[in-house]
Amino acid sequence: MPIYDYTCKKCGQTFELLVMSSTIPACPRCGGRELQKLISAPTAPGKSAGIMAAGRVRAAKEGHTINYKHSNGKIVD
Repeated sequence: MPIYDYTCKKCGQTFELLVMSSTIPACPRCGGRELQKLISAPTAPGKSAGIMAAGRVRAAKEGHTINYKHSNGKIVD
């Protein structure tokens, strides 16, 4: 279920909704059904612990010897 941004043509409210394909969205303020779907800017992917760990493993396999260890905030060899 994607999240869409809408503007209500009746009251002017701008809001986000998690919408299933079979659902007809309504404005949370006035209940209006005349909505304009807005174009949303994509967000950059976040950095998760899994991505960082995989990067360290890949760097070690490539022979890089300097790694940043998050637990103590220091660069270790």
